[in-house]
Amino acid sequence: MHIRARRPLQAAWQRFRSFAALGCGLAALCVAGFPLSADAAHGFAQYGGLKYPVDFTHFDYVNPDAPRGGTLTLANPDRRTSFDKFNPFTLKGTSAPGVNALMFESLLIASADETASAYGLLADDVTVAPDELSVTFHLRPKARFSNGDPVLASDVKYSYDMLMSKASSPGYRSMCTDVKAVTVVDPLTVRFDFKQRNIELPLIVGSLPVFSKKWTATVPFEKLTFEAPVASGPYLIERYDAGRGISFKRNPAYWGDDLAVRRGTFNFDHVVYRLYKDETAKLEAFKAGEFDAIVEYKAKSWAKSYEGKRFTSGDLFKTDFPHRNGAGMQGFVMNMRKPMFKDVRVRQALILALDFEWLNRQLFYGAYRRLDSWFSNSELAASATFDGRPGPGELALLEPLRAQLQPEVFGPIVTQPATNPPRSLRDNLRDARRLLAQAGWTYEDGALRNAKGEPFVFEFLDDGGAMSRVITTYVRNLEKLGIEVNQRTTDFALYQKRLEDFDFDMVSIRFPDSQSPGNELRDRFNSEAADTPGSDNLFGLKSPAIDHLVDNVLHAHTREELVNAGRALDRVLMHGYYIVPNWFSASHRVAYRKELVYPQRLPYYYTAEGWILSNWWRADTRPAAQ
Repeated sequence: MHIRARRPLQAAWQRFRSFAALGCGLAALCVAGFPLSADAAHGFAQYGGLKYPVDFTHFDYVNPDAPRGGTLTLANPDRRTSFDKFNPFTLKGTSAPGVNALMFESLLIASADETASAYGLLADDVTVAPDELSVTFHLRPKARFSNGDPVLASDVKYSYDMLMSKASSPGYRSMCTDVKAVTVVDPLTVRFDFKQRNIELPLIVGSLPVFSKKWTATVPFEKLTFEAPVASGPYLIERYDAGRGISFKRNPAYWGDDLAVRRGTFNFDHVVYRLYKDETAKLEAFKAGEFDAIVEYKAKSWAKSYEGKRFTSGDLFKTDFPHRNGAGMQGFVMNMRKPMFKDVRVRQALILALDFEWLNRQLFYGAYRRLDSWFSNSELAASATFDGRPGPGELALLEPLRAQLQPEVFGPIVTQPATNPPRSLRDNLRDARRLLAQAGWTYEDGALRNAKGEPFVFEFLDDGGAMSRVITTYVRNLEKLGIEVNQRTTDFALYQKRLEDFDFDMVSIRFPDSQSPGNELRDRFNSEAADTPGSDNLFGLKSPAIDHLVDNVLHAHTREELVNAGRALDRVLMHGYYIVPNWFSASHRVAYRKELVYPQRLPYYYTAEGWILSNWWRADTRPAAQ
């Protein structure tokens, strides 16, 4: 499985969403998320009011008295086994782990116990214009880059310009498509002007990374490789070996230690990432004590492999940490740029071939639930409605598009095929054969063929991760339909490159969860993104109706409007059968050394890796209240 949060914008923006808030940082945002004046405030949120007041001292889910010191050693958080640059923002190459999270900061930072809200980090106040067509940020006078230079409005504008250039990941341009201009008002004040009202835009531009113009003083932005970033974050690069790992040290002159949004966070003096060639080697290295914590995504490994004398003795712990994250979507993406996947009946048939109940029973130890929505585990899921049919709010959005939509959209929501008695896999495959025949594919001469006699053959591209056994089982079911599938396993760098070029037939992908979805949906579903290399629109989806429904989500001004828009979009996406939905868990599986300590109060919305990095600490002789 490839986790689609690989790009820095997605990672940064996901922290805003996964850690975020039904609140509003502006005292001016009093009614339904609309500002009534241009008063500045310490934060911003799309709806309602901020949880934390202007004089708050720390977030509730951190330990403000956590001792600082020691080293946190982690393994590569994904499949990358080497890196060839420090710049995490350009499309070409593979960046070093940890650089984005530890070295770069943004104007705003989200809290992890609210949704869609954020508080000032580099900025000390934020002002949304009464017409919602601009947002102005005032920078903290004491904010400093790692070279000691002040963080200025001109640096914010320069960073934005670089991120919008063709050298950067296209996700930035997609997310900021409604930004008209960035203006330096004075040395510490910067204004973003918008093309249209979009209440999410202050959060989006507030989440963009900021770096110094001096980072590119001698090398153009797109050619940066191992030039140390000139950024404002709490860590500096200490040493590195592109094939083995990278080490960071705390910046002794870090400017933000006493900020309320930073208190109790980033408690290690050193953070080290070690790179391992495969998951087995990584796990054995953890059990041997080579690094401190590991997040496990495979249910079988969690049930069977996290045992031994060090677990028995208490040197190592394994814990399931609950979360309230939306489930997002994980599944097998069908690339509709390829002819065999263009017919919706074919795509529906391929979904029928996945036997989730067997997989959950035989491989997953009953640890998962089936995904039934692009917003599973959320009120935005169309399946969350009482009878599965569109409610009045959804119908108001869908009716104008009726001529462009399948009639089924206006009926019950799609339910995932099951094999629990009285149903069986054989029943599902029989239904799949019927759909394939309707689409012109029939079994002849030992294979499924179209009217031209061409066999149904495609490649399943895999990065050699945890999904390999699942893919093999799925392929076996497809073979029963007469479909030939060639499993191709490749290394992380080539896999990433082929995804960016849309050079695949089917892949296993996890799209990040979101408590309050927004502009990232354009990069994922809009027609324009389908022709933009490196975008999230892996499906090749081009639908004016879906483009319109995405805009409805982006322009929602109340939570009720967002829910209706999300459900309407979800309903149409599910009836399009663009992905073979997989499964989800409502907890993070983490194993860790006994020396590591975490706050007693857990965040609500968080990634396990980010939480360990930012909120944990190493126990020492000093008592620390949790």
